[in-house]
Amino acid sequence: MGAPEAVLVTLNGPDRPGITAEISRLLADAGSELLDVEQAVTQDFLNLNFVIVMRADDKTLLKDLLWKARELGVNVDFKIVPGLDRVSTRRSHHSWAVTLVQPNLGAQVLASAAAAAAKHGFNIDKIERLSGAGLSSLELILGGSDKSDPQALRIELLALQTEHGCDVALQREGLLRRSKRLVVMDMDSTLIQQEVIDEMARCIGVYDQVASVTHRAMNGELPFDEALKARVLLLKGAPVSIFQDVLEKIELTPGAEKLVRVLKRLGYRLAVISGGFVQVTEPIRARLGLDYGFANTLEVEGGKLTGRVTGPIVNRQRKADLLESLAQTERISLDQVIAIGDGANDLDMLARAGLGIAFRAKKVVQAQAKYTLNQTNLDAVLYLLGLSDEDVRDL
Repeated sequence: MGAPEAVLVTLNGPDRPGITAEISRLLADAGSELLDVEQAVTQDFLNLNFVIVMRADDKTLLKDLLWKARELGVNVDFKIVPGLDRVSTRRSHHSWAVTLVQPNLGAQVLASAAAAAAKHGFNIDKIERLSGAGLSSLELILGGSDKSDPQALRIELLALQTEHGCDVALQREGLLRRSKRLVVMDMDSTLIQQEVIDEMARCIGVYDQVASVTHRAMNGELPFDEALKARVLLLKGAPVSIFQDVLEKIELTPGAEKLVRVLKRLGYRLAVISGGFVQVTEPIRARLGLDYGFANTLEVEGGKLTGRVTGPIVNRQRKADLLESLAQTERISLDQVIAIGDGANDLDMLARAGLGIAFRAKKVVQAQAKYTLNQTNLDAVLYLLGLSDEDVRDL
């Protein structure tokens, strides 16, 4: 009697309901020991793989599989897998996810990412398209060993991002990646398309002066507190009605409502932490149904702005402290927090979160942030969580 061997049974062809059930039933009736199974369908074309244990001299099952495949209209192939004792543990305990995001992903980007993975000791276990319409996001699940070098891979992927203009994220694949529970977002130029203080300045004719200071502050050229006080002083005397005027001009970033809706349906808690003003952020927080909101408060006397801020300024340090405080309130670890922002005052917040994303950020922020997204739509964040368009279609 032949010694038992591991055999890879591969079936491929046009997909239809029932193929997996019929092949599985045939294996079950033969008493086959099942070691592994994988199935993928691409454009209605099925690729189905079973790893089973069988004796070398057992030809009956192979004949039955050939006849069943012919009946089902698919092709079948058999291959002995070397090392029966290694089959059930073939998956690496070092698993990483590479997410590629670009309006039109091409073969060159995939080729470059795959080559980088191989160069640094990783094997591609799985490739999945996350985008629904068109090829705009792919996820590669990589398996590695103790000899694999994720840091070197990350550096090379960043170079790929620069070369091809494609957003690339490398994350440890596992429970923590898929157990995020809190999302903290900046407001101006992140959740909304405008810079609120610039819009307020535009209403009273001091835009050029304020915008100049804003630009320098967002690029880290001026201390935030100093810049905020200087800009707020330029708003002195503006009527309190300016808040409503600005709110009527505010446009949410494309994809913001979808991102919030999907994450709330999935049980996430959401917060906005803004260096802007609570008189504007609060109505937007309420409109979107966010759970928390923090921003600066402009002092108002006699129906006009005094040119001063009351209370502690929400600056770079305070943003990071508030993120930590919210994580404690929600009784979660920082690894379970996502932070999204675009300015220099967001950098500490992004660094402390398990997933800190620089969204359409200033150059100084992109240079320091671990993850970047330069897509038009904010809901591209969902791809970094491993969520496909199909996953969230009905949410």
